[in-house]
Amino acid sequence: MDRKHVTDWLAAYEHLWRTPGTDALGTLFTEDARYQQGPYWTPVVGLPAIARMWEKQRKGPDEVFQMTGEIVAVDGDTAVSRQEVRYGDPVDQEYRDLWIMRFAEDGRCRSFEEWPFWPGQQPANPPDGP
Repeated sequence: MDRKHVTDWLAAYEHLWRTPGTDALGTLFTEDARYQQGPYWTPVVGLPAIARMWEKQRKGPDEVFQMTGEIVAVDGDTAVSRQEVRYGDPVDQEYRDLWIMRFAEDGRCRSFEEWPFWPGQQPANPPDGP
């Protein structure tokens, strides 16, 4: 696994999110892939389940959003990317995510884990700074 492959995979992920249907998910994920939408969420396992989750989560191929990202690390079969996604025009929802991806030998993702953050998650009484 290298940064170019991860960059290409991330571009394909965004492209497929914007594409009607879920038939091409098998180009991104292995048949038995695990997709975890948050660190404590129950993983969605297998292509059929991931496809159902995608269809429930998206508003459709015309959904307005901007996605930017930066690969933080690539080590062996594992990559970490920092993503920012802003939905709407004007923006009405935004996320900053860490994505942890583990890839199979064929380059498809076998484990995808999100660590999503959004405005308003700061504790009501944050600790004082130094």
